[in-house]
Amino acid sequence: MARPPTIFKRSANLLLQYIADHVGVGEALPTEQHMAELGEGSRTAIRSALAHFHECGLISDLKERRLLRKPVRTDYFDLDELRTGADRIREVLMERIYHSDLPPGAEFSETQLARAAGTSTISVREFLIGFSHSGLIEKKPRGGWRLCAFDRSFAMELADVRQMFEFAAIDRFAALPPDSPAFAELQQLIARHERLGSVMPTHHKDFPALDRDFHAFLMGQLDNRFAQGFFDLVSLVFHYHYQWDKSQEMVRNEYAVHEHLDILRALARRDVAGAREAMRVHLSSARSTLLQSIRVREMKAHPG
Repeated sequence: MARPPTIFKRSANLLLQYIADHVGVGEALPTEQHMAELGEGSRTAIRSALAHFHECGLISDLKERRLLRKPVRTDYFDLDELRTGADRIREVLMERIYHSDLPPGAEFSETQLARAAGTSTISVREFLIGFSHSGLIEKKPRGGWRLCAFDRSFAMELADVRQMFEFAAIDRFAALPPDSPAFAELQQLIARHERLGSVMPTHHKDFPALDRDFHAFLMGQLDNRFAQGFFDLVSLVFHYHYQWDKSQEMVRNEYAVHEHLDILRALARRDVAGAREAMRVHLSSARSTLLQSIRVREMKAHPG
């Protein structure tokens, strides 16, 4: 569970985005109850955010709470401050896999990962032990860890469960009220995909990080710890195994950006059927690519 300061900072950022979009200078902020919903936090976290706004000269006082000026970039908390130790460990592990610093079969130590993530080896060990249940990493008998592989049956089971979660996330998003902060985040994701799409294929290696944010956004709509844990597994499996077949990486990433945009734009229109169909197409592509990467891996392991 996140520590209170992290909750406060996350709530503050969400409220700042709402204020920037919906509150005019001189107008009063919403009620505490409404702000707790907007900031996705407790009233205690909201009061801490309001005190911060007052100190920054953003609102008049803590009673009337009238807006004195629009938020600027420096009012927001740095996203790095909002990440837990587990978030940083997960990010370092994923980035190393994405960029082939940890190719299939590679071994790594808790100390290396802890140093890169800026956390303790105890935190790294706890994270890796939890993640090892997936069967994708294993503890070596004499210390250290190793990335493992799995068969196509495991991959298909994973893809089936992934589809259930992704469709559930679309349905959950469709039920959000029009003033939900999620729509502002949705527009930001659309803009990021459009920017990357405009510079494809020369910047196709920037796609994995955007792909992670796209699916994390959808999984976040479920507000379910099991869905988040499953997303970590999916992210590792798919990008890890794509390393076995780099021949179509550029084309694959370029197609995926446009598939994401089809889903996001349908959600922005509140077109549930369109979003579900676009997601079906995207997951079908991902499933085919994963199977191809597994075939390539098996051919390399058993040539001839």
